[in-house]
Amino acid sequence: MSGPEVRAEPPGAGRPEECHLHDADGYGAGGHDTVPRGGGGGRAGAHAGTSADLEWDRAVGLINAAEEVCLVCHVTPDGDALGSMLALAQVLRALGKRCAASFGEPFTVPAILRFLPGQEMLVEPARLPEAPELMISLDAAGRARLGSLAGRSDRAGALIVVDHHASNVGFGGVRLVDPAAAATAVLVEELIRRLGVPLDRDVAQCLYAGLASDTGSFKYPCTTPEVHDLAGRLLTAGVRPDAVGRELWDRAPFGYLQVLAGALARARLERDAAGGRGLVWTTIPRADRDARDVRYDQLEGVIDQLRRTDEAEVAVVCKENDRGEWYVSTRSKGSVDVGRACVDLGGGGHRTAAAFTMGGEPACIIDRLRAALRVPGDGDD
Repeated sequence: MSGPEVRAEPPGAGRPEECHLHDADGYGAGGHDTVPRGGGGGRAGAHAGTSADLEWDRAVGLINAAEEVCLVCHVTPDGDALGSMLALAQVLRALGKRCAASFGEPFTVPAILRFLPGQEMLVEPARLPEAPELMISLDAAGRARLGSLAGRSDRAGALIVVDHHASNVGFGGVRLVDPAAAATAVLVEELIRRLGVPLDRDVAQCLYAGLASDTGSFKYPCTTPEVHDLAGRLLTAGVRPDAVGRELWDRAPFGYLQVLAGALARARLERDAAGGRGLVWTTIPRADRDARDVRYDQLEGVIDQLRRTDEAEVAVVCKENDRGEWYVSTRSKGSVDVGRACVDLGGGGHRTAAAFTMGGEPACIIDRLRAALRVPGDGDD
């Protein structure tokens, strides 16, 4: 399990001609495409009464007994997925375990996450053992979210699943799954505590990136007193919140500003959609970002600008990836369940933040999403 060469995402084929669905290739992808759901806390018993049901002892026992551990997270990892995985990888290394971490193709670390420590432990997917002794899946709601590594999870001697998505399908032999947790990083911090390893600055920085990402820089409803308690412990371990915040939210190439301007100029407001609560949406074609030398993984902040629209409960950004498919990020201010709609369209997430991937034309995609947002007896919602 030697070190990786992290590759750029390969160029994709042309845009499909007709509207058809694909598995979501990264709802929650990138530093801002997160899922602000749940209460969250930093200790067992702080998660809306569900932590007592988690299989902590079995997980700790398997880890302590293993000589080699493989860590995986969902494809196109966001701050919570990659931060949680790298934090746990460093802890397992400190425990003397042989450990490698990976995620399915495209095997490229998003630009905004390249500051995270521990990336020397990343290996290309093909370099992971075909049948790992112990595999730990982080921040993935189902085996399909592991992409090309799903087969290895099936062949693992044991599979521990650590996740906080409400849409988790219940895979894995040992489950540390708590939808009330604000981030997978919350659960990983508790696992690290139970393993008896004190937090150092690098581990804390990875966990803080995950926590800050999935709480929207501590502004989403999942930001509870327990979340702030955890953030405080991570700061005590040496994290500089200004440095992490700058990397996640306050950096962009000049070309991004031009792409953002184009996306905002194309934005459309549909006041009658989503049960009369309003829908605002826009598109970012691949050609637009190619012309300005902006990578796909640098587009995450666009939806944060769009969701500020007072007249719209739901905000949507359709981003064309390098394979010619459209990754559709959705946000709700709370009264519309975009997670349910995205699950219906082959994706997933939570009530206020979710996504899916679909081929075809954006107008067709928005038609499908608009219909999925309808609830019987409540117009479009």
